[in-house]
Amino acid sequence: MDVEKVRKGFAGHFDGAAGSVYASPGRINLIGEHTDYNGGFVFPGAIDKGMVAEIRLNGTGTVRAWALDLDEYAEFGLNEQDAPRQQWAKYIFGVCREIIKRGGTIGGFDTAFSGDVPLGAGMSSSAALESTYAFALNELFALGIDKFELARIGQATEHNYCGVMCGIMDQFASIFGKKGSLILLDCRSLEYKYFPFDPVGYKLVLLDSAVKHELASSAYNKRRQSCETVAAAIRRNHPEVEFLRDATLDMLNEVKAEVSAEDYLRAEYVIEEVQRVMEVCAALEKGDYETVGEKMYGTHKGMSKQYEVSCEELDFLNDVAKRCGVTGSRVMGGGFGGCTINLVKEALYDGFVKEAFSAYKEKFGHEPKLYDVVISDGARKLY
Repeated sequence: MDVEKVRKGFAGHFDGAAGSVYASPGRINLIGEHTDYNGGFVFPGAIDKGMVAEIRLNGTGTVRAWALDLDEYAEFGLNEQDAPRQQWAKYIFGVCREIIKRGGTIGGFDTAFSGDVPLGAGMSSSAALESTYAFALNELFALGIDKFELARIGQATEHNYCGVMCGIMDQFASIFGKKGSLILLDCRSLEYKYFPFDPVGYKLVLLDSAVKHELASSAYNKRRQSCETVAAAIRRNHPEVEFLRDATLDMLNEVKAEVSAEDYLRAEYVIEEVQRVMEVCAALEKGDYETVGEKMYGTHKGMSKQYEVSCEELDFLNDVAKRCGVTGSRVMGGGFGGCTINLVKEALYDGFVKEAFSAYKEKFGHEPKLYDVVISDGARKLY
């Protein structure tokens, strides 16, 4: 995160005194994919890449904002009809509006921001931006909003101003992140627990396939429907089953004849994935990263063969990881493109990266992108 770039940019665009500087991170998710809308668990962590913003109250009803990476300017008021046209500015405007809807009194401010979360790589640059401004405005205007509500403000911004019906995981990780820890988040109750994640002798590496297949949104909705169909079938025998998270494989097998083969496979993946998350919790408490890696491979296989949200490029990167002796590897995020997340022994790192780059280029005509990530703190004031 380039704090100096933001400070210089702010000083260059706005006269007078310096403002306060805030930052929020992007996130990774170690395991627990497509479990959120099934009432299950996810296992995110904040990373050392995110958004930095300098903010100074200006005593007016107007926000004046510079997106330094885009070299774009936006100016807008704080009423519903004042929505800016630029997509990036809608995130800041949405955070302001969601605070006001909750009874918070805020005024105008001058701001400049920059980020180093790679766009489109599934590390949630939008949640980092929302969390930066929600956290900062809460502090600057002494609003007393708790951290849970700050995460909900970011999520509501996506829903109401940016047209993305996301879950809470991204904003939660960005606000609640803690250096050296992953967060087990129960997506139904929003209870959470920190688990130490300090894999000495390992690196956490994202390999970005640099492709995004267009199937994603329609396929996502179809899979969600499959899960709801199977949960309803199981509920007829077991009224306590609200989501697939509450079901067992035995319960699923009871209704095998009542659901399609495809719906059965989707549900089997989710039930097994919920179990894998629990097994990773137990392994992390013992510092057993070999088991963590084994479960990551299990998730990839499930996402590829049962949930069918992988793609040729991601399966290829997963196979390269296996061939190079990487401890764990899987597709991260919704699928159909994006990144694999890899837990790699430091001694194997150089060889793995070299092999992945050359083999991928030979097969697909271009290299993947590489991001090393370190688990870091959530939203905070820097200066």
